[in-house]
Amino acid sequence: MSYVIQGLYDPQFEHVIDTFLAQLPQAPRQGGAALTVYHQNQKVVDVWAGVANKQGDPWQEHNMSISYSTTKGVLSTLAHILVDEGLLNYDRPIADYWPAFGQNGKHGITLRHVLTHEAGLYHLRSMIADAKEMLDWPHMLTMIEQAKPVHAAGARVAYHAISFGWIVGGLIEKVTKEPLAVTLAKKISQPLQLDGCYIGVPESELYRCNEIIGAPRYQANKAPPSKLSQWQQIISDKILRATGFEPETAAEALIPKGMSRFYLDEHTSLKACIPGAGGVFTARSLAKMYAALANWGELDGVRLLSARTLAEASKVHNTQRGDVVPMAMNWRLGYHRVFTTWPRTPHAFGHFGYGGSGAWADPSRRLAVGYIVNTGSGSPFADLRLWRINTAIIQSVE
Repeated sequence: MSYVIQGLYDPQFEHVIDTFLAQLPQAPRQGGAALTVYHQNQKVVDVWAGVANKQGDPWQEHNMSISYSTTKGVLSTLAHILVDEGLLNYDRPIADYWPAFGQNGKHGITLRHVLTHEAGLYHLRSMIADAKEMLDWPHMLTMIEQAKPVHAAGARVAYHAISFGWIVGGLIEKVTKEPLAVTLAKKISQPLQLDGCYIGVPESELYRCNEIIGAPRYQANKAPPSKLSQWQQIISDKILRATGFEPETAAEALIPKGMSRFYLDEHTSLKACIPGAGGVFTARSLAKMYAALANWGELDGVRLLSARTLAEASKVHNTQRGDVVPMAMNWRLGYHRVFTTWPRTPHAFGHFGYGGSGAWADPSRRLAVGYIVNTGSGSPFADLRLWRINTAIIQSVE
């Protein structure tokens, strides 16, 4: 299948375009993607290709896609802005701002514990009876308030795959005294003039949202696995368990009960406030926000973060492998390491998402990237497509 590239790019990044096109699905599969790159404060790549839905309509410049956990990087940036403004402190107990949060042994949990995934509140599967509860924002804040930590704050690392959003998002609402979507627009989208950055898509913008095509879904009545796939799963589980990793712990964080009947990409879900996994973006918006971070907090005369706060936010806080993800993520404050197929990226930080999306900044290279897709893998941290594209981008600037 041949794809026609749309948009603009600097000739220096021709290799990036070739790599981007090579990652698009081949016949008979369908799908599309968009990629934006900033280098030295300039937008040097802004392209899109493929189809936006199962009907085969072409991906348009204005299209957005749900980007799952990529949302956490945007939410974390919003929290850092409030730290800069003095409304939040990384090391003050969350219960000081949100008294009901302090129930059941959570009185000592701080924002830093949550941003580094050390709060012990990842176990969403045990918190709620059905995934559809995630559509109810006030209810989910109550569930967080009533939750009891799995371990003491700071004792272990475990990726708060979905619960992260209600903890950080709820805290933001408590201190700003306004809806999270309003704060996101006032503090990030409007100052940077972003063209698509939502946690809870307005009804009027739903037409811009691409349909998810081909990404693995939990299916209630799927066919039983073959004996070969069963053996592969058994072997995989045994290998993971031998390293001390428990797959059931990952399920606690990633798969709430009823997930086989719940889709984050349906309109009802897209309109809901699910800040850990439900953000909808253009690649252009993600890249522009991270371009400000790549330039130590400022872009085009807009100061998003102070250099001091950004230095603290982007510093590696833990390097051990966590209980939910069987690899070291080198957590910063709400961001993780940036994956490539080879070049080292010790100063880069960002967040990737289920299905293949991701966005990141590297101040040492003055580089920022935003990538969205509507077809891909089921990994919580994107997949090799983005790793390959990241590699091509770094090679082009070096």
